[in-house]
Amino acid sequence: MNFVFRNKRISGLLAIVPEHERTFLEDMKNFNFSESRSIKLKEMMGYDRHRIVQEGVCVSDLGVFGLEYLFNKGLLNRDDFDALILVTQSPDHFMPPTSNIIQGRLGLKQDLLCLDINQGCAGFLIGLAEAFLLLEQESVRKVVVINADVMSRKTSTQDRNSYPLIGDAASIALLERDSRDSVIYANLKMDGTRNEALMIPAGGFRMPSTIQTAALEDVGDNNLRAKDHLRMDGSAVFNFVQVEVPPMIEALLTFAGTSMEAVDYFICHQPNRFMLQKLADKMKLPYDKMPMNVVERFGNSSGVTIPMTIAINFSKQLVETGLQVCLAGFGVGLTWSAMLMRLHAFRFCELVDFPDRASV
Repeated sequence: MNFVFRNKRISGLLAIVPEHERTFLEDMKNFNFSESRSIKLKEMMGYDRHRIVQEGVCVSDLGVFGLEYLFNKGLLNRDDFDALILVTQSPDHFMPPTSNIIQGRLGLKQDLLCLDINQGCAGFLIGLAEAFLLLEQESVRKVVVINADVMSRKTSTQDRNSYPLIGDAASIALLERDSRDSVIYANLKMDGTRNEALMIPAGGFRMPSTIQTAALEDVGDNNLRAKDHLRMDGSAVFNFVQVEVPPMIEALLTFAGTSMEAVDYFICHQPNRFMLQKLADKMKLPYDKMPMNVVERFGNSSGVTIPMTIAINFSKQLVETGLQVCLAGFGVGLTWSAMLMRLHAFRFCELVDFPDRASV
């Protein structure tokens, strides 16, 4: 499915990461695995360190902290936006929506559309698309899109295939109309027949959490996890990315009437360095056109890796000049999406720490 959005833009971006950091060498102590093989895995996949929340910290805490930071710095006014979209796979509760919780904790106006979207690795792009659609309404001047996940709380610390790469983070994007004659192109695909490649089996109504679903099981190669934990079929996800993502991006560029050479950077979701290197090879892209430095420093925070990549690599360019970029998200669902746009004239673009001492 193709989309075209005219005269819309991202005007600000804030990434929030927990202050608490764990290294791969610390995580190794939890694995029933030889040190030499663990180090080999670290080098191949690009694991190094990741940021994870302390016990009790939820998505709303990260979102409230980020918005208060913007309010206190004078970068955003409380009554300056008319819709609040939250994209997350790890809500505070089944109900009410976590976006309503954020609105209530901050005392934001009642004339505010609050909307939760349950999406993961492609969630940042889906949130942007929904915001651009809302900006077609005259009553909607600006939209805040929060993308946040705390998946470390649903990942087994004894699962070597998942825990070392999982990171927690949030991003806040401000979207508004663009005075320039700008065009944004996007596409989106979903395949629910492959939904089991990335899932948490228990905890919903299909399989409620019980003592049995919380019990650790050896799932092979001395990896221990419960049905309450994240389960990832690494081979299936790797093959999915290599097969589906390059033609998706090629189709988007054809739809937009442009070329690979006209794109300054391809900013992709970062599952791990190995997967991105193979993706760049498949697309015949030099590695410096596809930044890969988020997951080894902060971990895989699902869709948030895309705005984090922007914040830590391009903040100066986006405030002072601008870049033509192709964003791409792919993963849980299975869902994959790409978006071609010019990023320019940001009001703010930065990364801040969520303090361990922050109240929740």
